[in-house]
Amino acid sequence: MAVLNYYAVLGVSLQASQEEIKKAYRKLALQFHPDRNRGDRQAEHKIREVNAAYEVLGDPDARKTYDRLRLGYVEPMVSRRDSEPEPDESVSPSMVLQRMEETLKEESRKQLFMVLIRNAQKIKEELEIIRERVIRAQGYDTFLEKVVRQRGGEVLDELVSEELKQRRERLVDVAVEMVCSAVPGSIQGAGQMDQVRRSLGQAYQDGWIQGYEQACELLYERR
Repeated sequence: MAVLNYYAVLGVSLQASQEEIKKAYRKLALQFHPDRNRGDRQAEHKIREVNAAYEVLGDPDARKTYDRLRLGYVEPMVSRRDSEPEPDESVSPSMVLQRMEETLKEESRKQLFMVLIRNAQKIKEELEIIRERVIRAQGYDTFLEKVVRQRGGEVLDELVSEELKQRRERLVDVAVEMVCSAVPGSIQGAGQMDQVRRSLGQAYQDGWIQGYEQACELLYERR
């Protein structure tokens, strides 16, 4: 069973420093550069693989998330009985998808929570909007989760930076590959692949909304 391993792509250890990762990338990028390998399809494939690996491992935060994704992928595939791997037939793509969704959701929840918790004024502004909607809906003030989540979805694009959006794209790509490699051949065609990608992307967005909700709840005071 192939497990996506960007460390192996760059030829570095799991404990490699960011400087070691950068040096390994530069060496491979030079080795497989298109100008030095004209017409070589294997080199073209390799440089794409190397670039994808560095996009993730070269970003310390994305690397931490990638490490957690790998753990979430590998651990359920290993039987605790005599430490022997279970046969591939026992691996459920849906189980891997669920684990990837949970991991991505938790990562994005923490991301947006940390962004907001550093900007208490913005949270207070959001709470005023939420409070007004809640009172209009039910006549009194309380922390109404469905209203909070709805507002979170509306304002998400404003709160999430381009950097975080780009990180989401990279990590969803990683998770898609992991899910698709869980049982070779289990996910076929562009249609199924797009469905997996949408599911993982939605999980990431749901995590952002959870982070928004958590930050608002932390500063909420009933009036």
